[in-house]
Amino acid sequence: MVVLRAGLCPGLTEEMIQLLRANGIRTVVDFVSSDLEDIAQKCSLSYKALVAVRRVLLAQFSAFPTNGADLYEELKSSTAILPTGSPSLDQLLDSGLYTGEVTELMGPPGSGKTQVCLGIAASVSLGLKQHVLFLDSTGGFTASRLYQILRARAEDGEEQASSPGAGPSTRTETALTLASRQPSELEALQRIQVVRVFNIYEMLSALQELRDRLSQQVVSSMGPLKIVVIDSVSAVIYPLLGGKHSEGLAIMMQLARELKTLAKEFSLAVVVTNQVTRESSTGPLKPALGRSWSFVPSTRVLLESKEATWEKATTQRVASLAKSSRQPTGIQVELDIGNGDVQELSPATPTQGL
Repeated sequence: MVVLRAGLCPGLTEEMIQLLRANGIRTVVDFVSSDLEDIAQKCSLSYKALVAVRRVLLAQFSAFPTNGADLYEELKSSTAILPTGSPSLDQLLDSGLYTGEVTELMGPPGSGKTQVCLGIAASVSLGLKQHVLFLDSTGGFTASRLYQILRARAEDGEEQASSPGAGPSTRTETALTLASRQPSELEALQRIQVVRVFNIYEMLSALQELRDRLSQQVVSSMGPLKIVVIDSVSAVIYPLLGGKHSEGLAIMMQLARELKTLAKEFSLAVVVTNQVTRESSTGPLKPALGRSWSFVPSTRVLLESKEATWEKATTQRVASLAKSSRQPTGIQVELDIGNGDVQELSPATPTQGL
C-alpha cells in the first residue's frame, strides 16, 4: 500500500493530505476508489483539483493494460524448447522442456529420476552446446555415468550418419567424427557445472549466486545457460517440514519464488525432482511437499518402474503426465533409460490425486 504524502504528485499538498486523513483516506487505493464529489464536499476541497490528482496517481501506480497479441509476441521471443534426449518423453512434454517454466519429475526411489536428469543434462550440453547447472542434493550425480550417456549419444549420432544410403563423403565425415569424439564429449562435460548442496540454505545460496551471475551476464566461457536441474527439492525441504520447524513452509515458498523468478526473468528451463507419497498402502501415488508446492511446477511427470515380464526381460520405466497446460493429463510413455526409449504415447487413466 502506498501512503499519501506531500510531493507524491503535483497538487497533493500537505493541507489536502491532512483533510483526507481526517476523513479516513490514507492511501492511494483509498483515494482513487472513493467518490470524489463526496470527498470534495466533506473536505471542502476543489473537485477539479481532486480529479487532477487522481488522474496523476492512476498514471503513476496503475498497471498498464496489454493485449493478447503483445503477450504472444513476447512469449515467442523469450521461449525456447529444449530436447530431453528422449524422443517419447519429448512427445509427452509437447516437444520438450520449455524455458520460463518449472518442470517436475516425481516418483518413488528407483524410478529413474536421476537418470532422466543426467540424460537431459547430456542432451542440452552435447546436442545444443548449452551450459547446464546441476544442483545435486542426494549424491546421485556421477560423472562416470554421465560420460557413458554422452558416449552413447555420440555413438547413436554416428550410427545414423553412417546408416545405409549414406554416400562416401558422409562415411569420411563419420570417420573424422570418430577421431574427434572424445574431446567433444569432454567439452560437453565441462559445460555441465555441478554444485553439491546438502541443505536448503546451500541451495538458496547457489541460486542467489546464479542470479547475480546472470544479472551481470557472466555465466561461463563454454556457452550460455539455458537449464537448471535440481535433484532433488524434497531432499532439502523434508527436514524442515512438520514438527517444531514452523519456518519450513516459509523457506519452501522462498525456494519456490526463486525458481519461478529465475525461470521467467532469465528464460531458463528449470527441472526439479520430487518424491511421492501414498495416503494408504493401496492409494494412488501423490507428489510430496503438499498443496503449497503443487502450484510451483507448470508440468509434472510421474515416473514409475514396471517389473520385468516374459516379453520384456528388463525393468521398464513408465512416464505419465500428471499436470500440463499443453497436453491432456494421463497419457503415458515407456522409457528405456539405459538405451533410449522405444515406445509411443498410449492412453491411460488420468492419475488421481496429483
